[in-house]
Amino acid sequence: MKEKRSDSWMRKVAWASVPAVVTVALASSYGQALSQEMAHVTFTRDVAPILQQNCQICHREGAIGPMSLITYEQARRYAPLIKLKVTTQEMPPYQYDTDVGIQALKSDMRLSPEEIETIAQWVDQGAAEGDPADMPPARRFADLDEWRLTAEFDYGQPDIVVESKPITIPAEGQDLWWEPLVPIGITADRYIRAIEVKPSLAGRMVVHHANTTMSVMEDGELKSMRGRFTEYASGKLGEIVPSDAARLLPAGSYVRWSIHIHPNGKEVVDDVMSVGFWLYPEGYEPEYLQSLRNYRLEGDLDIAPHGTAMTQGFHTWDHPVRIDSFQPHGHLRLVAKSLEIFYPETGEREMVSMVSNWNAWWQISHIYEENVAPLVPTGAVMILTAWYDNTESNPHNPDPDVWVGRGSRTADEMSHAWIAVTHLDDEGYERLKAAREAQLAQADGGG
Repeated sequence: MKEKRSDSWMRKVAWASVPAVVTVALASSYGQALSQEMAHVTFTRDVAPILQQNCQICHREGAIGPMSLITYEQARRYAPLIKLKVTTQEMPPYQYDTDVGIQALKSDMRLSPEEIETIAQWVDQGAAEGDPADMPPARRFADLDEWRLTAEFDYGQPDIVVESKPITIPAEGQDLWWEPLVPIGITADRYIRAIEVKPSLAGRMVVHHANTTMSVMEDGELKSMRGRFTEYASGKLGEIVPSDAARLLPAGSYVRWSIHIHPNGKEVVDDVMSVGFWLYPEGYEPEYLQSLRNYRLEGDLDIAPHGTAMTQGFHTWDHPVRIDSFQPHGHLRLVAKSLEIFYPETGEREMVSMVSNWNAWWQISHIYEENVAPLVPTGAVMILTAWYDNTESNPHNPDPDVWVGRGSRTADEMSHAWIAVTHLDDEGYERLKAAREAQLAQADGGG
């Protein structure tokens, strides 16, 4: 896995720098950013490694990309389109701003400005193949029906796999929701270190998203909902719990599936989805517990025809926490979402993450590297802000002439974020904070 940028763990910005309405730039010129013309760029030496690392996981035979980009002949055919997609930052589909907040993320598919410029120069110079001897060895990807965590992180096969109950999806019709309750089948408490949801090969084309929620049976009745396992959506890898934490999987628990299905013209018979759990060994006791939940933004979400809207949500904890991941959620009118921390004692407001080129078809969970995941003291306030555009200028807007409100259909809107949080005590918070400060001091000192 390629390591990207490694900025300091947060970058402070003034609230005035965040606009009330975010305009998404659909074109960028990286050529102006570099003062000198690059040397002759070739596919085998310069471009193929970039495609292998960031593009081929989707652009290969049978995967969700519309074309394969494995060989020179395949890439050469689409060279102008590749340049357009990468210079506008539409591809790879990883919606996360590059110039604000935390930048060290796990499984970060974004291209660096230098990589984008390399591809642009390759196309502008005629898309030469280069010396075949420079071609890197083919990258090994997981088969399309394999677990991605097995291939990318060498986790091995899941310890437990729970399938949804089968459903036949018609070729045509309105959105469907399938919500079966399925027992996990464990008789003792265990602790989770990773989770992934995997659709069937046919189901990939019709499943908009799939939520998996923990439920517990007590005295023969469904008594409680114990938080979210994960949400599957296009582009999402899964849940990777930090090494000093775990999620509790109680004995006798169930998976409550909520699968949002959008028929696409082809019937899918007896389709099932699977959720895989990677567990710590029996008897393992974690230092801290992590949870994943839906943090909602407040206020009515009624967007006028040809109008825009902004809404915010606030949350505070009665104990210190570490924010481990940030997954914005919305539909076709959402254009941007941010996560900030407000510190009442100092009045400072700190930007953690900003997504200002939102695309509803790629629901990415941004997982922070453990040494930069934000540490939040007791009483600090998490601020979530979302911007919506119901005008003709929004390229994803299916109908700017209608009012849009909160709802579960793709044509409706939503206003929340899935956020994984490790729950700390005061001692743990101070220890992690001291280690972070020592790390920054060493980096500043060049040692």
